[in-house]
Amino acid sequence: MRKLLSKYQKMPVQVKASLWFLICSFITRGIAFITTPIYTRMMTTEEFGRYNVYTSWYAIIIVIVTMKLSDGVYTQGLIKFDDKRNSFSSALQGLTFTLTLFWLLIYYLFNDFWNDLFHLSKSEMIAMFVAMWIVTVFNFWASEQRVLLQYKRLVLITLCVAVVTPVISILLMRGSDHKVVTRIWVSAIVSLIFYSWMFFYQIRRGKCFYSKEIWKYAVAFNLPLIPHYLSQTVLNSSDRIMIERMVGDSSAGIYSLAYSVSLIMLIFNTSLLNTLNPWIYQRIKSREYERMASIAYPALICIAIVNITLIAFAPEAVKFFAPKTYYEAIWIIPPVAMSVYFQFMYSLFADFEFYYEKSKYITIATMTGAIINILLNYVCIKRLGYIAAGYTTLFCYIIYAFMHYCFMMKICKTLLNDVHPYDLKKIIWISLCFIAIGILYIFTYSNITARYSLTIMLGIALFVKREMLIKYIQSFLFARNKKD
Repeated sequence: MRKLLSKYQKMPVQVKASLWFLICSFITRGIAFITTPIYTRMMTTEEFGRYNVYTSWYAIIIVIVTMKLSDGVYTQGLIKFDDKRNSFSSALQGLTFTLTLFWLLIYYLFNDFWNDLFHLSKSEMIAMFVAMWIVTVFNFWASEQRVLLQYKRLVLITLCVAVVTPVISILLMRGSDHKVVTRIWVSAIVSLIFYSWMFFYQIRRGKCFYSKEIWKYAVAFNLPLIPHYLSQTVLNSSDRIMIERMVGDSSAGIYSLAYSVSLIMLIFNTSLLNTLNPWIYQRIKSREYERMASIAYPALICIAIVNITLIAFAPEAVKFFAPKTYYEAIWIIPPVAMSVYFQFMYSLFADFEFYYEKSKYITIATMTGAIINILLNYVCIKRLGYIAAGYTTLFCYIIYAFMHYCFMMKICKTLLNDVHPYDLKKIIWISLCFIAIGILYIFTYSNITARYSLTIMLGIALFVKREMLIKYIQSFLFARNKKD
């Protein structure tokens, strides 16, 4: 124990921060992992579907209301404007608060229209506005903490909210006839209690609620990205909404379970990207493109292995998460889990577009993916059933990642003397192996012996190649944390 503690104390702050962000993500996702079976047994498939349709609309509406100011422009601004970071953070908090109030007024003036459009009650819509504002407040503060590698408070607060929210939700839902509304409001109120101080802290520290220069910069940067963020959200959320409209709440609930189980694997995407994105921006800024490949390949392999593990044990996962009424979800998990891999991949390419502010490229790629997804969903859900939505999602993310790669190479050719940050052949090889294994598992779901045999064979292969995998992981850690 002392040796481990000594090694931990000697770690660079970058490694400590990455480690704690990863641990925090594991725990929060683990809590979601534990509580999902409770929710699915407390709620009918219709109620579970309705709640997930709410979260789908939330993901779409927050893009319009807050302009996603806590994402691209804020991370970019913290790197580019580090000399006035406090006033930059304060001004963006002020802008987000103003935008939220404006859209809340628009909702109040025409609330019957919006309620009918979204199939949501007035109470659910008000809770949504509260949640959109306070979560964005947290995202501003959390992004700053990550950039500064100040992980202790961020980890503590994140874990507190992750624990308190489901505990209170489950306790109150047990005695409620309106389980969906109860769950929605508990989440909003707990977030408000834990996060609201961050708004006042950044406003007081920066002393700049309004800045014409910063507001103009932020709006000019993010406004062209709205179609991108909106299309990206539609790509993630349209499945559940369309299934609810075309098939029903129950089918939306089953699909949502599969989607929720698969997206647990986003813990690895989020954990890696939260620490990788600032690092990649720095490498682009210093033109150290050769170092990026040493990160990309081991990261893709790690994401692939994690998602293959989920696909391998999808039947067991569904049995753990929900009663028999949800069992059809096993057929949706493989394609959605595979799409998680391509969600990570496209981020490696899109960072170039964000850094050089090529919002046109970002928007084209995302809108294309979203439009194709909606069209394919409309045709395939109608003809093949709601399970087909998982495969349309996978196909669209493959197209999406490929388009971002093409746009990244266009930037490299026109602005960076035709450098090649990544080897496309290696990325294709890793991806094809991943997809082939994922598809192979689908054919073993009806035969547990075949599925376990395949899993053992893959486990043996990983054990044989363990030295290579360890070397890859070491190169990932040390390349990212190597001093400049």
